[in-house]
Amino acid sequence: MDLSKMFKTEDGKNHVFTFVLVSTLFLLWGTCNGMIDVMDKHFQDLLHLTKAQSAWVQFAHYLGYLLMSMPASWLARKLGYKSGIISGLLLVALGGFWFVPATYISAFWAFLLGVCVIAMGLTVLETVANPYTTVLGPKHFAATRINLAQSFNGVGWIFGPIIGGAFFYSASGAEVAQGQLYIPYLVVAIVVLLMSVAFYFANVPDLNTEDEYQLNDSTDNTVKRSIWSHPHFTGAVAAQFFYVAAQAGIFSFFINYMIEEMPSISQGVAGSWFFNGRTFVRDGAFFVNEKGATFLLGTIGFPLFLLGRASGAAIMRKLKAHRVLGTYAIANVFLCGIVVLKLGWISVAAVFLSFLFMSIMFPTIFALGISGLGVQAKKASGFIVMAIIGGAIMPKLMGYLGDVYNMSVSFLIPLGCFALIAIYGYSWPRLSRSDAQVSSI
Repeated sequence: MDLSKMFKTEDGKNHVFTFVLVSTLFLLWGTCNGMIDVMDKHFQDLLHLTKAQSAWVQFAHYLGYLLMSMPASWLARKLGYKSGIISGLLLVALGGFWFVPATYISAFWAFLLGVCVIAMGLTVLETVANPYTTVLGPKHFAATRINLAQSFNGVGWIFGPIIGGAFFYSASGAEVAQGQLYIPYLVVAIVVLLMSVAFYFANVPDLNTEDEYQLNDSTDNTVKRSIWSHPHFTGAVAAQFFYVAAQAGIFSFFINYMIEEMPSISQGVAGSWFFNGRTFVRDGAFFVNEKGATFLLGTIGFPLFLLGRASGAAIMRKLKAHRVLGTYAIANVFLCGIVVLKLGWISVAAVFLSFLFMSIMFPTIFALGISGLGVQAKKASGFIVMAIIGGAIMPKLMGYLGDVYNMSVSFLIPLGCFALIAIYGYSWPRLSRSDAQVSSI
């Protein structure tokens, strides 16, 4: 199996080094997103917020994507991939440095502003890097390459909760943790500045895929030249909205779910190295605490997410991407249903398995949505990234259901989202008038 074929363009050039360099961006935003997902519970404890109120953290994060998605698309088209990446890195650094004064201001709005600014920088990076991975080699490996790059993102999701758990929670209380919240973001800002220097001196060619739909043909009519005239793209925007909605909801309230719904563990297990210092006693029984739930997220949840991305990239070298997407989405409909039924440890296992099956959805929807759009893929990617705003809306609905009923019932929200994604996956050949995306080496 010659993996080098995945990165060779028609001119014979091999872009594997460029691919690895760009993949570090996926690691970056995975880490930042992972830290966000363990921040909600910190503010619930510090400010005595309800689950719906703490979801303002997610709202601020995804608001950044909404505000910056179209400017990011414009930057990618006007400045090219390289300058777009550097612009995004500098914006992330700005948001990271802001957490230093935000810690001294010590107001909820100040932290939300920092979250939003970092997200705006990540928006630029995602708008540029996601479509760029699809052009660094043959078209039929596009979905494989973007899933492989997103495996680096999965590694970042593992680091994020570990870093966040170390600084956002303290045995001395939420007030003590509040004073050290800026530390990981300061480190991120410094690292990002170094990355921007590396990209400045690196060779990042501006490549585009073939314009299969003649979107740039000046002799064609306006309707035919519009990216919105292609159902596989508009469907991808909707599917991405629902996917990020489901992902953000599950990730955001994972800690709440484990604390409230996970069955008790024995005293012996609670005293083991795995759970030592990560449990609390309630009604004479041992349950995981915030640090324990964060530890489970980083050691089981996100490693399964990474495994799904890595194995998904391999699977899509052999199987059609849209079918894999539809099948994985159906699997998560089933798993969310098990969570809603409150079946004890079976439901807990279902939550973890949902990480595995949702892993390939974002990059696969992205690749399917921009397939065949040529240079207009940069513009299309902006709208697909804008769809990430779903992550600002659905967590608040899940939080509301969690407040009124329980966290198990709140999984009805992602269940519905995954059902709609499955419809898009299985309908993609008809929407795109193509049965492409078969990857084999």
